[in-house]
Amino acid sequence: MKILAMDTSNKALSLAILENEEILGQVTLNIKKNHSITLMPAIDFLMNSLDLKSADLDRIAVAQGPGSYTGLRIAVATAKTLAHTLKIELVGVSSLLALVPEQVEGLVIPIVDARRNNVYAGFYQSGQAMRPEAHLPLAEVLDIVSAANQPVTFVGETATFAEQIEAALPQAALQPTLPDAAAIGRLGLDLPAQSIHDFVPNYLKRVEAEENWLKTHQESSDSYIQRL
Repeated sequence: MKILAMDTSNKALSLAILENEEILGQVTLNIKKNHSITLMPAIDFLMNSLDLKSADLDRIAVAQGPGSYTGLRIAVATAKTLAHTLKIELVGVSSLLALVPEQVEGLVIPIVDARRNNVYAGFYQSGQAMRPEAHLPLAEVLDIVSAANQPVTFVGETATFAEQIEAALPQAALQPTLPDAAAIGRLGLDLPAQSIHDFVPNYLKRVEAEENWLKTHQESSDSYIQRL
């Protein structure tokens, strides 16, 4: 099975094509760029470099979130359009789980900066979720981890929060990791195909404009927000 995998959930753009679990090619750009401009040319470049045609693809795996609202929408919209047009399968993978390196023992906490000292956080051990992914203040994540009483490794966007983590949990390991489309592809290899029509990003948090709107409006099934 040939899989096109993509992740634009944050600053970095990561793209990979795999034959089952084998990486045929991968591109990662860790610079601040408009993913809506760079994603399709990167896909074309990788496909052409591997002498592949669109008909060679069997499945698309995309980082479904959480992460940047705009970044998630770009990859998800692209993945849905390609899957529909090519009539191939689509699967979504947690962008947090994809940040978890292989062979890390103990509790692994992938984090993504959600601004204002908040993070999107996952709680994984041996590839299994120990609790649901969530949008949380960093202080709450540190409290949860301190109560776990076991080795812990923070991965993902750790640099911004390194001082706070080291102060609260001096024994914790920090291992910065970038979005990895190859991990997205491997994690999505055995997942059941999802409905292209119903597929949506997993934001974990309302957009700021929606939160502000709800301060002065009552949400209902017929509300403006729901209709959007």
